Amino acid sequence: MPELPEVETTVRGLQKTILGLTIKEIWTDLNTKDKRQIGNIANPRFFLYFKKEVLNKKILSVERRAKNILINLNNNKTILVHMKMTGHLLFNNKDKFVHVLFYLSKNNFLAFSDARKFGKITLINTNTIHDSTHLKHLGPEPLDKNFNEDKFKKALEKKPKGKIKTVLMDQSIIAGIGNIYSDEILWRIGMHPERKISKIKPSEFKTMFKALREILSKGIDFGGDSMSDYINVFGEKGEFQLHHKAYRRTGEKCKKKNCKGIILRKIINGRSAHFCNIHQK
Repeated sequence: MPELPEVETTVRGLQKTILGLTIKEIWTDLNTKDKRQIGNIANPRFFLYFKKEVLNKKILSVERRAKNILINLNNNKTILVHMKMTGHLLFNNKDKFVHVLFYLSKNNFLAFSDARKFGKITLINTNTIHDSTHLKHLGPEPLDKNFNEDKFKKALEKKPKGKIKTVLMDQSIIAGIGNIYSDEILWRIGMHPERKISKIKPSEFKTMFKALREILSKGIDFGGDSMSDYINVFGEKGEFQLHHKAYRRTGEKCKKKNCKGIILRKIINGRSAHFCNIHQK
């Protein structure tokens, strides 16, 4: 699933391409009666409402909240896109997994490709979007200027009995971190993914906060992670996967200098964790 750096990369691509354009037509081949999709354009009835509301509306801005893409229109409506497992947005480009097309002014189009069809596209009032069921549960943004070490520590300490790998990925605690970046953060600071929050020293919170900011920023700088199938709006792969130290390196020698460890994989609370068996304690 795309995490904060991949979604941020997508948002920055959209900011360069679709601002000021008007939605002229929409097409989708999605069609489901699944009640869990009632507020998604995959639902035929919702699609009709969605189409009526967004046609001939201008795109004013694009922003990110956690792993959600927010496309703000000039009628106080916001298109919310969550790429889920395999989704990505493409500008003036298509692949065989395209299931939604936004035809835009000036002969442009925006395609939503989603091999597994888990993605979400819905519509919310712009002025109440952050209080909606889609976003209100989310924790703070880890790269915000106002998010500091003290706020980071207090956020994690809401779950003192939780394992650090699981808590870092809890979107209600901190927004946007998933499997890839939690593994890389914990490898960097030498912390075992099963360490309980209550057992983390104050100095370790400081080190972790610094590593979190640096690694997420590095992920953005490299255009996201394409270990799976993520591509940006121009159809290009990111490069963060070329710099993994732990994620999906099972069985490989640890890359930490003078460490003789091996990268192991373990399922923790239903999610995989990759870590060094020596220096992560």
